[in-house]
Amino acid sequence: MASPISVFRKGANALITGGASGVGLAVAKLCASHGMNLILVDNNTSKLDEAKSMLSSTKAGNVDTHSMDVASLSDWNKLKSNVESLDFLHLNAGIGPKGDWTNNEVFHQIMDVNLFGVINGINTFFPYFENNTSGTQKAIIVTGSKQGITNPPGNPAYNASKSAVKTITEHLSFDLAKSSPKTSVHLLVPGWTFTGLTAGGAKEKPAGAWAPEQVADYLYKKMGEGKFYAICPDNDVQFEEDRKRMMWTMGDVVFERMPQSRWRDEYKEEAAKTMGQMKLGAKQAE
Repeated sequence: MASPISVFRKGANALITGGASGVGLAVAKLCASHGMNLILVDNNTSKLDEAKSMLSSTKAGNVDTHSMDVASLSDWNKLKSNVESLDFLHLNAGIGPKGDWTNNEVFHQIMDVNLFGVINGINTFFPYFENNTSGTQKAIIVTGSKQGITNPPGNPAYNASKSAVKTITEHLSFDLAKSSPKTSVHLLVPGWTFTGLTAGGAKEKPAGAWAPEQVADYLYKKMGEGKFYAICPDNDVQFEEDRKRMMWTMGDVVFERMPQSRWRDEYKEEAAKTMGQMKLGAKQAE
């Protein structure tokens, strides 16, 4: 059976949302290095123009750009009319504004982009990937977040959107594994990555953060290993620590603790001690 990374091939068509900057642009560069045709989607027209200019000077095939709102299904339908075939779909666009419990608008903004931006993309292009039993490898990548797994306090709307994205992508993987064995599905979960979403006005990458290109390279590595989850470490938090945090979080349900116990005063000491003693088996090679 061919490796999922065989989707990275000259002449294959890749569509990437949030593709004008950050992780989306880094994955576009990865695709370009293999001679793929690129369809970049973003709501920032000037950034799209910059990305097209830069990528057109690489090994990429055709580079097309579309300025659109991923929350708009009608925009997706217009985009579909311009896409004849598709081999690689990366649903990456996301936002992270914060609001309080009375700010309904922020909840809608985040859900419309982070969750329905993914659902709209799947609804629109699912026919391009289902029943793929030919010899041609295809792939769907969805960008999630560690916050959708460990659920830290501070931004419930964002966490909920990324938790839902994780669930949707897991179901997509299960269903396509049966109907379309030549289509692989992957959940990309960046660690601390220096992008426009996370920079907070900083001009230089902090030492603890990864560059977006490192995230793209890690995705390629995990796809090459046939993994669904690409849980990226960063320069501050390694994979082993991520595993322990995820295990503790799931323990809130299993052991009937209060939710988000890791951040509650009555559990902090126990959490630190337990995670320090966890033995999780063979460590993933980095």
